[in-house]
Amino acid sequence: MIKLIGIIVIAAGFALRLNTLLVVLVSGIVTGLVSGMSFNAIMEEFGRLFLTNRYMTLPIVMMLPVVGLLERYGLRERAETLIRRSAAATAGRVLLLYTGVRQVSIALGINIGGHAGAVRPLLAPLAEGAAHACHGNLSKAMVERIRAHAAAAENVGNFFGEDIFIAVGSILLMKAFFEGLKIEVSSWAMALWGIPTAIAAFALMAWRTHALDRRIAREALRAAEGAKPEKA
Repeated sequence: MIKLIGIIVIAAGFALRLNTLLVVLVSGIVTGLVSGMSFNAIMEEFGRLFLTNRYMTLPIVMMLPVVGLLERYGLRERAETLIRRSAAATAGRVLLLYTGVRQVSIALGINIGGHAGAVRPLLAPLAEGAAHACHGNLSKAMVERIRAHAAAAENVGNFFGEDIFIAVGSILLMKAFFEGLKIEVSSWAMALWGIPTAIAAFALMAWRTHALDRRIAREALRAAEGAKPEKA
């Protein structure tokens, strides 16, 4: 059971809101040490796994400087300006629309999103711009909350949408797992049963985004009431 200490490290790190990458790295090192591996062997395994999965990590690494250049030349500002022209747009509606598009696209095997490629440079500024257009200036805490919901929209749309596409890694991984247990399961069956879960996740996201809009409105109302001059 001591080998499961890595789970405790991850849970504690996330609860303390420490750097995610650092928490996972420390968890892997601790798990390896209690399993009898040397520190050098653990580092060697990290390097081997990185090289094995370099085709998955390199696109993200190469995307970062591109996104940085786009942001430097005003991508975030242009996104906010664009969304402010839509009178019906709210932060919640923008995030819910993205969730739906992300689910449908990834279910068809089309990867159009991602935290680095879509959430940071486009989705978060669009949601913030919609909130600014509806309610004026927002507190720093509310801006961070909107950004957190933008990240959640990506996670929900991607995670629950990809289980509907039979050629995605999660479906193939589950099929290989069941075959290892001598259990015959069709990829089509797993993809089919992923649809109710995706619908439930979208419905829950709709409730969360609606609650976000209401929270933003309440905070804006309290701020407006606090800014009113007192009667003589």
